[in-house]
Amino acid sequence: MTSSLTMEWDLKFSVDVEEIDVYQQKMFELFNQLIELKENKKDAKDCINLITEINDASKLYFSTEERLLKKQKYPDYQVHSKMHREFTKRSINLRREIAEDINNLTIEAIIDLRQWMIDHILDMDAKYIPFIRISDYIKESEKKN
Repeated sequence: MTSSLTMEWDLKFSVDVEEIDVYQQKMFELFNQLIELKENKKDAKDCINLITEINDASKLYFSTEERLLKKQKYPDYQVHSKMHREFTKRSINLRREIAEDINNLTIEAIIDLRQWMIDHILDMDAKYIPFIRISDYIKESEKKN
């Protein structure tokens, strides 16, 4: 049974880079799994393992995105990568807190972490989409000439 708190990835989150969209989708799946674990009162070890998985998946997602942005010489690269480190810090802190006491894992904490990801995608990631498109267009135009 799916919780009313789970949330499916939607095209509105797409950055027009398939590899990054796939990472985003994976993050949504992991958050949904964590919500369901919490609601079904699974043991702390399962929750800690899933938060570790969220952390690992976010590192792959962010490093892939950062590689692309660096390659494209995205002007806000430093600010963008700093935001990624903020998420990593938050997820590591949550993992540490629930390792100390599983009751520190609340639905609100999960939703808060997921909302950070959503806000980042809709705000920070959305800002680089036009830049990437223009850069790709310029590169294609230069190839033709």
